[in-house]
Amino acid sequence: MPINEHLLTLFALTTIVAMVVPGPDMLFVLGCGMRGGPRVGLLATAGVATSEAVHVAVAAAGLAALFTAVPLAFTVVRIVGAAYLIYLGVRTIRHRGDDASDVPSVPGGMSGRRAYLNGLATNLLNPKMVTFTIAFLPQFVDPRVGPVWAQFAILGAILIAFEFVVDGTVGLLAGRIGRWLRRRRTARRRLDVAVGGVFIGLGIRLAVER
Repeated sequence: MPINEHLLTLFALTTIVAMVVPGPDMLFVLGCGMRGGPRVGLLATAGVATSEAVHVAVAAAGLAALFTAVPLAFTVVRIVGAAYLIYLGVRTIRHRGDDASDVPSVPGGMSGRRAYLNGLATNLLNPKMVTFTIAFLPQFVDPRVGPVWAQFAILGAILIAFEFVVDGTVGLLAGRIGRWLRRRRTARRRLDVAVGGVFIGLGIRLAVER
């Protein structure tokens, strides 16, 4: 294997510890799972994981230099990502309790496709994820033992696998809780307001953090 085994073990331990601490990705998957059910929660995880694969590819290709050379690019992407999260939150609150007539097979007004695309877009537009990937992954790469791109590929695969194990489990469990709550209309409306508030809070946090 073209990677330092000691660094690989350290990476795996560090990543699993970081994953189990609730963060924006986990909260996003939790909200989607509670609104749409286990399948939607799992597809939201898939969207987040897909975006992480893109982030790893960007880091491996060295495109992080763009944010260094053009600081404004970082600010623009950060603001766009924050605005998108706030939009999702406001939309969820405005349509609280609505039925999903266009997707009757999925309870809670959120289709699997929408959950996947929202997870993909939300994480792709989060420059903090790009900078985290760029700052985190290279610490576990040793150019002396093999091609850098291959090491990034291995680390990225492990990162994505952990994403499915941790956040996927959260999405599945949240969906089962959400199904029970949605049988009660009042509880469902409150649930949508809570989820919308989470999305808005995440957007504001992303907008104000530097």
